[in-house]
Amino acid sequence: MRILILGAGKMGSFFTDLLSFQHETAVFDINPQQLRFVYNTYRLTTLEEIQAFEPELVINAATVKYTIEAFRNVLPALPKDCILSDIASIKNGLRKFYAESGFRYVSTHPMFGPTFATLNNLGHENAIIISESDHLGKVFFKDLYSNLNLNIFEYTFEEHDETMAYSLSIPFVSTLVFAAVMKHQEAPGTTFKKHMAIAKGLLSEDDFLLQEILFNSRTPAQVENVRTELKNLLEIISNKDADRLKKFLKEVRKKIE
Repeated sequence: MRILILGAGKMGSFFTDLLSFQHETAVFDINPQQLRFVYNTYRLTTLEEIQAFEPELVINAATVKYTIEAFRNVLPALPKDCILSDIASIKNGLRKFYAESGFRYVSTHPMFGPTFATLNNLGHENAIIISESDHLGKVFFKDLYSNLNLNIFEYTFEEHDETMAYSLSIPFVSTLVFAAVMKHQEAPGTTFKKHMAIAKGLLSEDDFLLQEILFNSRTPAQVENVRTELKNLLEIISNKDADRLKKFLKEVRKKIE
């Protein structure tokens, strides 16, 4: 299959490395400097080159802020039977865009990234495939993700957004609060260092990605849950209520079993 990958960043390079030995791949990036680090693939910088390549599948690996813009830039150069795909963690506007594009599409979310995941050992990682997607597109990504040993889930666009509001906003908010009260530690303990590593990884992400997750319409309700539990824990600590703390810890342990 001829596959065009939009964006030569971390995830674009990952998918290029993954696919280039089994498929005919090309990478397009508006910044030619980014293409220095990709190999075993065509390096494209113009729409004319894309048109000549005639991709059968486009994988959009541009950052969340530019996902739809990246699609719109290349649409005029794509064959009408080409399948569009994205790997965006935030699907804002994509369902509407696909409906209006006139192209078949498959939307997925590999729920790992180069920041935290070990890319050569993804057996404990997950991926979501949007159920409204084109059948052939879904088959392609199911095979791809199965070969990576990912746990695959099929959600609607709506279910995906609800899941992201929970699974991303809570850890993001908790990590940001931890970082916000941070003080320099001369001799940090193991737990502190682990939290610090997570905070540094999170804050290395694109600001627009963080904004989109935090501004998700479902996020405030999740943050309110965090605030409720913090208030509950503060009362326990302030009152030195050992019995209530024991009950609290028991309930928390049940939730993470």
